Amino acid sequence: MSGELPANQYNPHAWVIGDPEIGEGTWIGAFTVIDGSGGLRIGAGCDISSGVHIYTHSSARRCVSGREFPSVERRPVVIGDRVFVGADAVGNMGVAIRWGGGAGAGAVVTKDVPPRAIVAGVPARQVGIVDLTDPAQPHLITSTQE
Repeated sequence: MSGELPANQYNPHAWVIGDPEIGEGTWIGAFTVIDGSGGLRIGAGCDISSGVHIYTHSSARRCVSGREFPSVERRPVVIGDRVFVGADAVGNMGVAIRWGGGAGAGAVVTKDVPPRAIVAGVPARQVGIVDLTDPAQPHLITSTQE
């Protein structure tokens, strides 16, 4: 074993497996895990920060059942256009993060995220929404400001 990650076109320090569909202008940081084995679409113009893990599979039920549950589960993940995913965030299998929103650093996304919503925490919860009244100056409206 060479200890090197498989080559990919996005970042030499990212582990990209399967065949993810990744949109134009999307940036993927170092030390990320991009699991396309269960179907993954990342839209255009996204920023996937360093340390992010996006999973389209889970072996949890197989493991805890002593392999009585016979398979690794797989469900697709969809990340819309212009989504920001903060450092060390995790996207679990089957979730969608819709366009124009994002997940804060360290968030664990276990449920779908609506358009322009910002989520944070473990598990991730909506903490605000992106205001694009002036697209040149987007800002966050927090849940306490609404």
